[in-house]
Amino acid sequence: MNGKAGIRTRKPPWLRTTLPRGSEYQDVRKLLKKNSLHTVCEEALCPNMWECFSKGTATFLIMGSLCTRDCRFCALSRGKPAPLDPQEPSRVAAAARLLGLGYVVVTSVTRDDLPDGGGSFFSSTITAIRESIPEARVEVLIPDFRGDRQALASVTAARPDVLNHNIETVPRLYPVARPEASYLRSLALLENVKKTDPAIPVKSGFMLGLGESPEEIRQTIRDLANTGCDILTIGQYLQPSEANLEVERFVHPDEFDDWRAAALDMGFSGVVSGPLVRSSYRAGELYQTAVLNLRHDGDGCPKSTARDA
Repeated sequence: MNGKAGIRTRKPPWLRTTLPRGSEYQDVRKLLKKNSLHTVCEEALCPNMWECFSKGTATFLIMGSLCTRDCRFCALSRGKPAPLDPQEPSRVAAAARLLGLGYVVVTSVTRDDLPDGGGSFFSSTITAIRESIPEARVEVLIPDFRGDRQALASVTAARPDVLNHNIETVPRLYPVARPEASYLRSLALLENVKKTDPAIPVKSGFMLGLGESPEEIRQTIRDLANTGCDILTIGQYLQPSEANLEVERFVHPDEFDDWRAAALDMGFSGVVSGPLVRSSYRAGELYQTAVLNLRHDGDGCPKSTARDA
């Protein structure tokens, strides 16, 4: 393996989890299948899927399961996506209601084949959830829409409670890990959200273990902070298949704690950093922590959030 921690390498003890027992896991899978819905939990082989499903929650993946890009770290399949299903937003809303979700996370494959990259479809999904569950909070994890500001504006106009766009890795590794994406374009998207509607909490995240240096990690956190990003997640890259990039190293939990402290020092309102952290993992809990901090500035004056403004 040339010193790299490949897919067959024995994982360190802090990455081993105990699968939950009980019927809830299968109940969630049956509900999703019945409603012809995809989740990023299943499609991206998330290590927390069993935990989340057993707690009756999932992250919805809209606009199909085939992506138009081929990121080397991602388990999603690349191909020619099917046309959008206009009934999907209502099915997502119905499933979220049946699951009793008070915090709904929605993401998507990248759809470069669509004129707006799917921005209006995100808006329709947010609206459908709000109509079905008025009290629910909605977080969306969006692609970069190829830098299309109108597509982004259609999402922000629907006023999600959190708008997430992952930076994924440090800029030096983009040609290897995200050859069809742009580090600067992703930073610009996050900055544009804050300019368009400062009341919407903005979130991003990236992985460790792909060969980044401490200096590159620190600079990436600083770059995100400079966009006005409020919430940050940092997790361990895990190789999903032989076709994906190999893991360069498994990062110790203590180092994740150090990066969390560094991010908080740079001004983030909420940070979760750990080996099994993913962008939507315990998103509702992170939202509560971040908004509690966002509502008060240094003088103790309350700040508005998307639903409160």
